[in-house]
Amino acid sequence: MRTKARTAALVFGAFAFGYYLFHGLMADTSDPFAMPWVGPQLALPIIALTIVPIVFAFTGEGILQAFTGNNSSEFRHGLLGIGTVKSFHHTGVTVNDQPQVRIDFSVEGVDGKVFDSTARMIVPLTELALLRPGVVLPVRYLRERTDKVEVDMSGDAAEAQRAMNQSMIRKGFTTPAKLDIAARGVRAQAVVQSLSVPGEIRDGYSRIDLGLVVTRPDGSTFGTHADKFLPPAMVGSVQVGRIVQVHYLPGNEQEVVLALPVNA
Repeated sequence: MRTKARTAALVFGAFAFGYYLFHGLMADTSDPFAMPWVGPQLALPIIALTIVPIVFAFTGEGILQAFTGNNSSEFRHGLLGIGTVKSFHHTGVTVNDQPQVRIDFSVEGVDGKVFDSTARMIVPLTELALLRPGVVLPVRYLRERTDKVEVDMSGDAAEAQRAMNQSMIRKGFTTPAKLDIAARGVRAQAVVQSLSVPGEIRDGYSRIDLGLVVTRPDGSTFGTHADKFLPPAMVGSVQVGRIVQVHYLPGNEQEVVLALPVNA
């Protein structure tokens, strides 16, 4: 859509100026009162000078998505990767007082390979504080061009969760069995009674061993242990005394899976 809109604007601009030049050059200059360069024919170049910059501005990178709520046609059906924000800064462009930002990502592709990339998008002022280094977002990318991505705007939470799950399995943060418990298990609350850090670190995530007291749906409780790899910023979410969400299968209450948000 972006390419089509810009092409159409340029074609219109070329037609407008071409017609204006043709009209002026082909006019009858024998009439001393003739004004071949001034008249209704001047309206087309004026309109073109107004429309072409507007089309290019509003089809700029990240701006069209803000108006449509969708990814550009180029990236709409691209591969879904997991992007971790490295840094971001304002580009100086605003739309309806909302700033455009350039985001530098470290992206993990569907094949597990990691590459650096960038995206530009309009971020509402109310959500700008949520954008910080370490935040994980689903992104769309093209296999043949990884220097540029777009934050996924499809709203397909299931696809994004599958991509996240595959990434966590590849890194050894979880297993298919634990994901099955998270998908089919009973949702419950648990109180953290003990916490230990064995010292195992994977990809910057530390392994945390927790002693939990889980409350069943009928109000009774049972004790168990769970382990999870967490980034340093999320360790505060599982301190002793904290209430956490867990999943478990009634037939195997010793295997409990913590349900913590990806972005703390």
